[in-house]
Amino acid sequence: MPVPSDARAAVDPAPIVDVAIGYMAAKQLFAAGEAGLFAALADGPAPLDEIVARTGLPARTALILADSMVGLGLLERRDAGYANSPATAHHLAGTGEGVDLRPFLTFLDGVSYPHWLGFGETSRTARPAPLDLGGDRLGTFLGGVMTYNALHATMLARAYDFGAHRRVLDLAGLSGSFLAEALRAHPELSATFLSDGDLVGHAENTLAAAGVEDRVEVIGGDPLSGEVPTGFDLVLLEHVVHRFDAEHNRRIVAAARKAAEPGARLLLLDFFLEPTGTPRLIDTLHAGEYLVIDGTTVYPRAEVEEWLVEAGWHPVDLLELPGSPRVIVAEAR
Repeated sequence: MPVPSDARAAVDPAPIVDVAIGYMAAKQLFAAGEAGLFAALADGPAPLDEIVARTGLPARTALILADSMVGLGLLERRDAGYANSPATAHHLAGTGEGVDLRPFLTFLDGVSYPHWLGFGETSRTARPAPLDLGGDRLGTFLGGVMTYNALHATMLARAYDFGAHRRVLDLAGLSGSFLAEALRAHPELSATFLSDGDLVGHAENTLAAAGVEDRVEVIGGDPLSGEVPTGFDLVLLEHVVHRFDAEHNRRIVAAARKAAEPGARLLLLDFFLEPTGTPRLIDTLHAGEYLVIDGTTVYPRAEVEEWLVEAGWHPVDLLELPGSPRVIVAEAR
């Protein structure tokens, strides 16, 4: 619908421009992280010349990156210098205070971003470009994915009371971080991790590093066709549904129901689309990410909940986690 001539001057183009130049912000964030800008400020505020000395960046580059990060809310101007924001101090400065997201940035820059350069073709064909994981790219890929999952696990442990349960099953799991966070916070909890392929070894390493391996049974097997243990009062499906087609997902949530006691809870963590209202941007962006990287699917939440109901689960809540997927909470009926 045409805009009346007297209103044209009031139309703000900023939302379009902000999105269109978003890749500039991302690339400067990646460069700042790689150069150690946030780590250079780990001990407190510093003027530009100290940042130059600590990072080895040219003064011009350091100024551009530091000012951009201030504009993005990731650095703060303080005492004639620069300081980390609470988020960067926690996640990008290497202080050990929170999940270190620098491997995630490395993955986005080195693996994800190059794929997005071909997103126009992917959007026309709905087919991802070939995923090259040769050389050190596999390590970059896994390091980024597992780091991002560690963030999700931390956010879930803060949002959900695992202490209300005694025995939890992580079915077809992608990362051992979710059980590691839950078990570390609740010494009375025991768990089983059942997945296949290299995910089993990654989970074992993560659980051992967390010091909780003595309370977890790790099982290598096919969650679609293999035997699934029973007697759990909590079942976790973390980053499962986007990796499978609809029929396989129906079988997985049915297997989860068979593994659960009556009244047990299910936590189904993933990104979901919404058919009405304003969707969460992080969900829609990951729908594109999964398509362009490997062709996997972000499903509408209503469709996922239909699978749950068919299998004997009753959705009772929806948790939103900062910077992370959402969680459908369901109860076994």
